[in-house]
Amino acid sequence: MPSAVVSSQGAVSALRFGRVAAMGTVVLLILVAGVWGSWGSAQHVMLTKGREHGTIEVARCAGDSCTGPYTPVSVGSRERDSVRIENNVAVRKGGTYAVVVKPGTDEVVRSGPAGVLYAWVPLGGALLLASVVAAGGLRSARLSWLLAGTGLALLTGAFVTV
Repeated sequence: MPSAVVSSQGAVSALRFGRVAAMGTVVLLILVAGVWGSWGSAQHVMLTKGREHGTIEVARCAGDSCTGPYTPVSVGSRERDSVRIENNVAVRKGGTYAVVVKPGTDEVVRSGPAGVLYAWVPLGGALLLASVVAAGGLRSARLSWLLAGTGLALLTGAFVTV
C-alpha cells in the first residue's frame, strides 16, 4: 500500500512540471512575438543583397510617416521624388538618412547599425518581459538575468546609435 508521503511528492512533482511547462511556453511565445514584430523591418535591413540602397532627405512629417526625395547609391536603384519612412524617434525633419527600399514599394527603412538595432527593438522589449516571466514563473534567476541583460543591451544599443 503506497504511503501518503510518496503520493504527495508525486503530486508536487507533477505540479512543478506543469508550472515549468506552462511558464516555459509563455516565455517562448513572448520571444516568438518579439521576433515576429521585429522581422517586418529587420529582414529589409539585414538581408540587403539585391535591394535598393540610398539616402532620404526628410522634407516633411505628418502623422505616422515622413516623406522626402530619395537619392540612390546602389547600382540599379532609381531616383524617386518622394519616398515614405516611418515617423519615429530615429527620423527627424531635415535629416538625411541611409535607407533601404522595401521591394515593390516607395517605403524605406533605416539601414546600417542604427537601422539594424532599431528594427530589433520589439525583440528587446520582449526579452525584458520574458525575463520577468522567467524569474516569477520559472523561478530561474540565471535565465532571467540573461534575458534581461540581452534585452537591455539591445535597447541601449538602439538608443545610442539612433
